[in-house]
Amino acid sequence: MPERSGHNPLIKISDVPPSRDDFEVIGVFNAAAVEKDGRTFLLLRVAERPVQNMPGKAAVAAYSPEEGGIKKIYFDKDDPGIDCSDPRTVVTPRGNYITSMGHLRGAWSDDGVNFAVEERPFLKAGTCLEKYGIEDPRITFIDGEYRITYSAISDDGIATALAFSRDLVSAEKKGIIFMSRNKNIVIFPEKTGGLYRALHRPFNKERARECIWIASSPDLIHWGCFKKIAVPGPSEWDIRKIGPGAPPIRTPEGWLEIYHGVDSEERYSLGVLLLDLNDPSRVIGRSRRPFLMPEEPYETGGLVKNVVFTCGAVRRDDGRIDIYYGASDDCVCLATASEEELLRSVKA
Repeated sequence: MPERSGHNPLIKISDVPPSRDDFEVIGVFNAAAVEKDGRTFLLLRVAERPVQNMPGKAAVAAYSPEEGGIKKIYFDKDDPGIDCSDPRTVVTPRGNYITSMGHLRGAWSDDGVNFAVEERPFLKAGTCLEKYGIEDPRITFIDGEYRITYSAISDDGIATALAFSRDLVSAEKKGIIFMSRNKNIVIFPEKTGGLYRALHRPFNKERARECIWIASSPDLIHWGCFKKIAVPGPSEWDIRKIGPGAPPIRTPEGWLEIYHGVDSEERYSLGVLLLDLNDPSRVIGRSRRPFLMPEEPYETGGLVKNVVFTCGAVRRDDGRIDIYYGASDDCVCLATASEEELLRSVKA
């Protein structure tokens, strides 16, 4: 149904300069998206690591409050107490370290396809709750400002933080708004019933499946009235877990929420929820089949295979919806569908 851009991947690792000379970029994906003054802005998740240039050593990076910045930590690969067999982690007697560190980087386009990536990070780790970086941003424009949610990674798990920006040039961090374990927070672009609303996904793999919940807030900082609104399945494509993707889009028929679903083989695909305009905790429609699933080589290969994952979509004036998505934790891509097509997929 959606049409993939012939320019895919739009943004690759080679398009993103590292944040410092002794780092290397190993992934760019899962971008927030918004339109501003006729231009498209993407806020990219960039994964980088220290350059591995010391034989026999594994180097990782982490935020150090004592040093007031990001420091490198070295481990001896020959140490029997150090396990470097998984390229994503270093396991030590003192705890596990993530081999890459995430920050958020801006990119601008006049046509929604060709992007110029900014040289420096838009937001980066700056607290102990962001020790291993920040990831997976979403942007909602509401009350005259851009509200940015993102995942903060630390030894305490994955929490979600909030930042405000007036111009998408700089941002002010507001701190953690959803504690660990909670992620994929997307804020609705307008209040309902006098309250801000957000979709989110708590996760507790020991006892519960990962479902989509909704929360309410009077001020975007304090959240409550939590309610589960959608669970995995019964379709096979989203039987294992589900989570919010792009911020909801208002349509005459309801709030259109593009979400990700994971099947039993850990394949990530995209589908649609339709939520009641006045009571967005009420699901009035849902995809039985994904409208986008990993098929192209850049979606089935890469660092994490078989993944299409969105954090942002832009509704254009002609009813076209541009869905920006990360492919296999490696690159940023684009698929386009009409609003009518996405609404039809809910009823199919």
